[in-house]
Amino acid sequence: MIVTIDGPAGAGKSTVARELAQRLGFRLLDTGAMYRAVALAAIERQLDWDDPDALVALAQEVRIELSEDRVTLDGQDVTRAIRTHAVSSATHYAANNPGVRAHLVELQRQSVGSENVVCEGRDQGTVVFPNAACKIYLTASPEERARRRTEELAARGEPVPFEEVLAGQNLRDKRDATRAVGRLTPAPDAVEFCTNSLTSAEVVDRLERIVRDKMHSLGLH
Repeated sequence: MIVTIDGPAGAGKSTVARELAQRLGFRLLDTGAMYRAVALAAIERQLDWDDPDALVALAQEVRIELSEDRVTLDGQDVTRAIRTHAVSSATHYAANNPGVRAHLVELQRQSVGSENVVCEGRDQGTVVFPNAACKIYLTASPEERARRRTEELAARGEPVPFEEVLAGQNLRDKRDATRAVGRLTPAPDAVEFCTNSLTSAEVVDRLERIVRDKMHSLGLH
């Protein structure tokens, strides 16, 4: 069974998807980490952002591995490095590149195989797994999402003003919603869920009920 969780930055997808996967006994696939890893690799190699073909070649060259709580890039642990403000600001170069997306989408499909998976990203229910059994679209107000991101960065020792985070997030939302491939939009059959004023645990509780109800209706236990 595949459960997709899509939504904009700061909606809480990563935290919720990880906890939901643990409760269900499913594997987690954090697809956003893959795009972040490509962006980090490009930064480390001082790649020219105006050369999209070089970025595609880089994405095909590097080795990205995801485990339950770790991301490695060519064997190096980059779990924390890919969450920095600098990488977040550059990830759109990878995410908006059709060649990079095509390559990573294929990797995402291959990685699932016949396993039960919770995957999170921007286009999981619309592009990567359009036939997924259960699709969820998480969202929250722009201010709430920016507040969460500001707190997350501060906790990592990387304080960024709220206004700067909000402005960057609004720009990212616009890019995500208007790009040519993998556009951020709810799948027609997705359950839309707003996480405003809810704790992560409360969100996971509700999503778990949605998924288990779907499993029951499909005769899966």
